[in-house]
Amino acid sequence: MNESEGAAARFEAHRDHLRGVAFRMLGSLDEADDAVQRAWLRVDRADARGIENPAGWLTTIVARVCLDMLRTRRARREEPLTPDTLVQRDGGTEPEQETVLAESVGVALLVVLERLAPAERVAFVLHDVFGVPFGEIATAVGRSPVAAKKLASRARKRVRGAEATGTRADLAGNHAVVEAFLLAARDGDLSTLVELLAPDVVRRADRFAVPEEIVTEVRGARAVAEETRVFAHRARTAEVALVDGRPGIVVAPRGRLLAVLLLTVAGGRITEIEVIGDPARLRLLPLATVPAGSASGN
Repeated sequence: MNESEGAAARFEAHRDHLRGVAFRMLGSLDEADDAVQRAWLRVDRADARGIENPAGWLTTIVARVCLDMLRTRRARREEPLTPDTLVQRDGGTEPEQETVLAESVGVALLVVLERLAPAERVAFVLHDVFGVPFGEIATAVGRSPVAAKKLASRARKRVRGAEATGTRADLAGNHAVVEAFLLAARDGDLSTLVELLAPDVVRRADRFAVPEEIVTEVRGARAVAEETRVFAHRARTAEVALVDGRPGIVVAPRGRLLAVLLLTVAGGRITEIEVIGDPARLRLLPLATVPAGSASGN
């Protein structure tokens, strides 16, 4: 086996790992595959002799490619995401495959990562997700190890969000109600939905969030539960997240934010639901992942 064949074999041995790194950085399986291919072109031209940690070296190369792609993406304007644009973007990668991968990563995490600056996202993913040392991260982002550590720290604070509102017990209790509501919505469990909703619950939505034939305001537990069951397909692409410091729901097909549900919980029941689909409002909403243990209060 010559050196070129050896390099190709080493690269192929790490391809799945590199694809996973790129997906978390880019949030798109098509772009992740593109990044891995671009990385191979760089590897094929490089002198890999003397590389003691091939996996780390290859990860750094993929990270550099992803950083360039993130900066390019940030420089151009992205169109607002709607169900129609999701269909238009379906291309080389099977949507089902990307959906499975997004769910394994966590759609809430992908949504929050999308809001980070490119270098912050790369530093966070490399360190907090894959445990890459800051010395190697520094090489990937073109900063000092100290600066790379600061990038990851800033990103971590944004991913975790500001201090949640209310007591820890309140947060745990409200999270449990919201999680139960989402699970019942996915299952189309009408009786559980009615139990979780206050009798006089009101659901409000902006016109971006619901089709024209759907009214923007619905009142009453039964009516809201029945409507929720109709939209069970959306619940399957949703996840609980912190919205402005309290448990809410992000609807994010394949990790692309489509809508946010703000839920008000009182006495163990949901008293109000606001569905936001307006891209301008979505961009301003403070979003974060739910801290581990929130549902149990541990």
